[in-house]
Amino acid sequence: MEYAVLGKTGLKVSRLGFGAMRLPMNGGKVDRELAIPMLHKAFEAGVNYVDTAQRYCNSDSEIVVGEALKGWRDKVILSTKNNYFGDDEKEWWEGLETSLKKLDVDYIDIYNHHGIDWEKNYLGVIKPKLGKLMEKAKDQGLIRHICVSFHDTNDALRKVIDTGYPESITLQYNILNRQLEDGIAYAKENNVGVVVMGPVGGGRLGSSSEVLQTVVPEISRMPELALRFVLANEGVSLALSGMSTIEHVDENTAVASDSSPLAASDMATLEEQLERLKKMADLYCTGCEYCKPCPGGVNISRVFNMYNTARVYGLLAEGREKYRKWHEKDPPNEKNRTAAACTECGACLPKCPQGIPIPDQLREAHEWLMTRSKK
Repeated sequence: MEYAVLGKTGLKVSRLGFGAMRLPMNGGKVDRELAIPMLHKAFEAGVNYVDTAQRYCNSDSEIVVGEALKGWRDKVILSTKNNYFGDDEKEWWEGLETSLKKLDVDYIDIYNHHGIDWEKNYLGVIKPKLGKLMEKAKDQGLIRHICVSFHDTNDALRKVIDTGYPESITLQYNILNRQLEDGIAYAKENNVGVVVMGPVGGGRLGSSSEVLQTVVPEISRMPELALRFVLANEGVSLALSGMSTIEHVDENTAVASDSSPLAASDMATLEEQLERLKKMADLYCTGCEYCKPCPGGVNISRVFNMYNTARVYGLLAEGREKYRKWHEKDPPNEKNRTAAACTECGACLPKCPQGIPIPDQLREAHEWLMTRSKK
């Protein structure tokens, strides 16, 4: 396993981190018989960073991570998040105390404000109030390092870095979502660690791709190419992978054990291909589902998943077949409808961290999947 220093924290972290957002589920709870052996196998392979949050996996992720850490706590760097951005100091502390209890630990190594932006979260509540609570929790030994997960622009990222407040920043970055590359380089210049979430695009880059998977001759699988691309960025300390099978653990740990993620010539070739596909980034959806609930019942992330699979990867026949089968029985329930049910009310627009013009893209996705023929 390859390792790097996580910015100002000084922590030596594995280049691959275990993202505990997509653990295997069974009956609304995490399947312990599958999840805990996966986590242990990752730890045994040298993964020493695990990231979770209060609401992951129906609020069960922290508990399972805590169970998996038994016997490993002194070897694994633990990251979780506080999603409270209000004015009630008591509620913020309750969030921290709940995480400590669920994880069954005395302290948290990396404690993040969950999903910040510059104007509303940082200037509005972190700088005047919540930052002081973070500092107090650190002084009390309940947390070790003050960090943030981030959803905003490059300009906002630079401003957050300039404050000197976070020791590391968790952000979105992958082959199809390169919007923050400038900010990642700026973080490196300022010794701020960068943790990448969604290196495989929330699973969107897990399919075979006629467009990309043959770009680098030695790499035949898209997940491997996607992870190698992220780890080749010198500003990235580690990449979080939401692994949900033992096979994912085996494949990803093998990639993160390679000291040369991508050769310079391979990266140059890939850059040329990505330049031709850069318009796809305007559509890209990570599947975070912050846009929910849709008043019209549209399953927005599912629509975009099918659209991206067809359009970006060149798998139109597969995408159209899946979408049409879904559409033929639409609506199977009031919360799982195709894009045809979109009323263009705009309720989703302010919720999207990617700034995607969702109603327009839903209309385009529906027309494209229902009417376009494969070229």
